[in-house]
This record gives sequence, structure tokens and C-alpha cells, in this order.
Amino acid sequence: MTEWFEEWFGEEYLALYPHRDDADADRMVALIRRTLDWRDGWRVLDVACGAGRHARALSDRGGRTIGLDLSMPLLRRARTVAELPYVRADMRSLPVRARSMDLVVNLFTSFGYFATDDEHEGALGQMVQSAHVGGWFVLDFFNAECIIATLVPCEETTLGAQAARIERRLEGDQRFVVKTITLEDGRQFVERVRLLSADALRAMLAHRGATVKHEFGTYDGGPLTPRSPRVILMAQVG
Repeated sequence: MTEWFEEWFGEEYLALYPHRDDADADRMVALIRRTLDWRDGWRVLDVACGAGRHARALSDRGGRTIGLDLSMPLLRRARTVAELPYVRADMRSLPVRARSMDLVVNLFTSFGYFATDDEHEGALGQMVQSAHVGGWFVLDFFNAECIIATLVPCEETTLGAQAARIERRLEGDQRFVVKTITLEDGRQFVERVRLLSADALRAMLAHRGATVKHEFGTYDGGPLTPRSPRVILMAQVG
């Protein structure tokens, strides 16, 4: 059976999230650079790189960056953003030599898409083991506590030239947030993302041999609180 993320991440996705622009990516990458002992020439793996905005920013700041994503439409867009190596692959089975990267990143809630937590932890393990001992893994996830507290059940918006209706609900004892996007032409897309708390993410990383050294709640480096929009964890690989 086709999984939802195999269908959704294409041109419609890009039209729905136009506000996630280059400036937004630059803020995230600037936070990484000033927090870690960044050095030009670092080998960087951007897992679930999408349309390539973070990969471009990492490369522009001296990273030898490889972008990896499952979506061919997003990879095609990424190739117009920056001339970098891009690879189509599933994060549950990374085609990357273990301990070969200085920095591995997974940004803008590009995680939590799978049916089971075993798959989530396995994917985290794949990413962590791609970084060498002493290297870094950076995870940028939405703040599950904030999502639950501020959930907007329904809104009307536009997707490209079409009107769209977005409905949100919590499922499975608040373990998942489900977003249904219905276009005026009748097409419908569904996002289903695991609501993993900051504590759960820290524990999963620790189980895979990575220790969180820095954490933030915004791209500008604000503190992680129950109402901060993001959970940004910077973990060092042991």
C-alpha cells in the first residue's frame, strides 16, 4: 500500500507552504553555525532535503552537502536551487557509509511520518550512525505540546490557484495529528505525523548513541518551552 508521504510531497505541497522560504532556511542554518564548532569543508547530509533550501544554505556556508529525499518532484526542484549531489532514498535505509559525515540534519518536521515507533527509531538510528563519533545530528521537529494546545480544527486557504480546505484532528490518544487538505477540484491529500514530545525525542536519540547538547524552541535560538513552535535538538554522536 502506498504511504501518504509518497503521494503528497509534490507541486501541491510546495504551493501550500510558500512561506517556508530561503530566509527561513538561512535562520536555521545560522543557528547551527553559531552553536556548533562549524568548520568550512564539513561533510553534511541533509536527510529529507525537500526542495533544497537548507541544502543550499548549508553549502553556501562552506558545507560539502549531499541532499537526500524520497520525492522525485522535490528533488527536481532542489536541482534548480543548487548544483549539489542529490540522492533519492528512504531515510529508513540510507545509502550512506556509516560514520562518514561531520553533520547530519533532518529539518522542518521531516520526520514522524511512519506507522510505528520502531520505524521512527530505526530511521533516527540510520541518521545518527551516518555521523562519525564526535559529529553532530540536528533534528528540527514541531513542538507536539504546542500543536495539541493550539490546534486549529479547520481553515480555508488557497493552494496555487485553487481554494483549499484544511481540517486537523488528533488521533490515537493524541499520538498523531492528521491534516486533510481538500482542493476545490475534489483532490484530497492527508498528512499524518506522530506527535513525539521533546522528552521522547531525547530518549530515542540517547538510545541510538547521541546526546543532546543544545536545544532551542525557535529558529532564532529562543528557548524550548511548552509553547515554543519548534523542538530543535543538536545531539553529539558518542
